[in-house]
Amino acid sequence: MQDFSDSKPKGAHRPRLLVLTSTYPRWAGDSEPGFVHELSRRLTDKFQVTVLCPHACGALPTEQLDGVKVIRYRYAPERWERLVNNGGIVTNLKRHPWMFFLLPGFILGQLFWLYKLGHRRNTDVIHAHWLIPQGFLVAFLMALGRKMAPFVVTSHGADLFALRGKLLTKIKQFTLARSAAATVVSNAMKTMIAAMGIPQEKIAVESMGIDLQNRFYPDPVIQRNPDELLFVGRLVEKKGLRYLIEALPHILQQRPNVRLTIAGFGPELSLCKQQVEKLNLSAHVDFIGAVPQADLPSLYRRAAVFVAPFIQAASGDQEGLGLVVLEALGCGCPAVISDLPATREFGEIRGLCRTPPANIEMLAQTILDQLQNPATPGRSALMRFDWQHRADCYSDILLKSANKCSSSNMGI
Repeated sequence: MQDFSDSKPKGAHRPRLLVLTSTYPRWAGDSEPGFVHELSRRLTDKFQVTVLCPHACGALPTEQLDGVKVIRYRYAPERWERLVNNGGIVTNLKRHPWMFFLLPGFILGQLFWLYKLGHRRNTDVIHAHWLIPQGFLVAFLMALGRKMAPFVVTSHGADLFALRGKLLTKIKQFTLARSAAATVVSNAMKTMIAAMGIPQEKIAVESMGIDLQNRFYPDPVIQRNPDELLFVGRLVEKKGLRYLIEALPHILQQRPNVRLTIAGFGPELSLCKQQVEKLNLSAHVDFIGAVPQADLPSLYRRAAVFVAPFIQAASGDQEGLGLVVLEALGCGCPAVISDLPATREFGEIRGLCRTPPANIEMLAQTILDQLQNPATPGRSALMRFDWQHRADCYSDILLKSANKCSSSNMGI
């Protein structure tokens, strides 16, 4: 039996980990969500990590990125490879129906490379981010008799909340039943998966993380602007930005110098800009576009209040956790967030206030209260979300899954 002990040094044999994902940085410093890469690169001390993800215009087909081997599979002519970026798959399909024609190539391209890379002789363990399609494709190949490496599947929210219906529920159950382990990023999601008949002991609540040590920390030298509100995130329905814009006139009645900085991109950008113009708020709102992760701390450190007005979208989609809130708190910025099942995962943290989702009057009043009496967030309550701790937890799950399969193959 192979020994996948935690004590092995980096130069010794490390088990081979194949990471499957849709969302991944297209290049170093990309503004697309980078949480899968942040986890993957922190696993390289215990694993040989290969990431399989879709190609995008301007990205390299293969590269080494922070010790991670990245393989980007093609699924369409390069100029059409837009299914994943700028909002995510579910949002893009909803807004651009023609993108449904990209799905066959997207699935088949991933399936082809997974067939090549995911066999037990090539890989010791697979980490599939998202139940559909990544987790399902591994389970599908297993059902066909392909000797795949054991896989751990992680749901981040949209795959669980937005993809609904009897058939999709059956697909999720099919996937979860064949996984070695399943993780979700909040307890609310664990409850939903357990309701599908999946044993509780198979499901672990393991969030993604943030870099509290080297990136998201306070800087006392930087002075906060007492009238600056900050929003950071994809401009999609579930982020609830339109409610924050709607609340701004109420805030300006008492704080006429308030300005809102919006850092992000996405399919609702034009709608939000139209809303700002309609409400005559152009002098109080700055759309600064996508901001690389490395530049976010300076925004968090200068803002008076960070606002995350999350809602449940019409599709049922909602935040799995909301890491941007933790980033802001880590930089010492007070935060106002919607009270949703996932955001309750943060617990009670000084400087964090909750408000009912989609309630404009309550949102405005809570923001005004924070502006009037700001409280410096406590960092000790955040440390369980630090990336190193998160990576250690995922490493344990992946190693146990690899060891379990190795033991069963030896008849132990």
